[in-house]
Amino acid sequence: MPTEALVSVSTFGDYVRLGLIVLAFPLLAAGVSRLGGLGYGRAQVTAAARATLQLAVVGTLIAMVLASWPLTLAFASVMVGVATFTAGRRVSPQGAWWWAVLPVAAGALPVATALIASGLVPPKPISVVPVVGILVGGAMTATSLAGRRVLDALASRRGEVEAALALGFSDRDARLLIGQPEAGLALVPGLDQTRTVGLVTLPGAFVGMLLGGATPVEAAAVQLVVLVALLLVAVVATVLTLELVARGRLA
Repeated sequence: MPTEALVSVSTFGDYVRLGLIVLAFPLLAAGVSRLGGLGYGRAQVTAAARATLQLAVVGTLIAMVLASWPLTLAFASVMVGVATFTAGRRVSPQGAWWWAVLPVAAGALPVATALIASGLVPPKPISVVPVVGILVGGAMTATSLAGRRVLDALASRRGEVEAALALGFSDRDARLLIGQPEAGLALVPGLDQTRTVGLVTLPGAFVGMLLGGATPVEAAAVQLVVLVALLLVAVVATVLTLELVARGRLA
């Protein structure tokens, strides 16, 4: 099966069209966000600008990274570090955000190691980097969602926390009583994605495998492994995030 490109950027005209789309869509997103009173209008534009710069750098360096195991491991460490900072600052912008390294790393890295050890993911940089990136990204999202939901619930239901304390619950247990149902909602996006795969969306791993020349069965197998791995990553990251918030580490 020949390798096809999902987006064509082979000519000068293609690059012009790419630039127009990359510029126009974030601006439109910011405008709609502002009209809808959602906020984050400026964040739409800055996120797109950062993505453009970061992908340009990664696209330039990735061949060198994939040719060296030390650089591959260093790149994976950068992934974890950036995910920790992003999730930690989202959950605890004024606090000890670095605690987020526990749910991010403990959620993603053991699962990635198990996939490599099982032989399903070949122990090659070109296979390891995207898998680690997908799993770290899943852990980052679960940490952000769980942490914010639990902290917001604890703030809005402070009276219930104090009532539990009055009944003899410890600080940790009182927070867990309120936070557990909220933290569980962080699992919903991954569950919905897994339930509807192939019916609503064709995820990136599946499409990428097809475009790279794999058979539909091979692409489906890879995507299935990624989805079930992400379920485990999200659960581990969510549980650890809940525990950190309950103990006052992320607050």
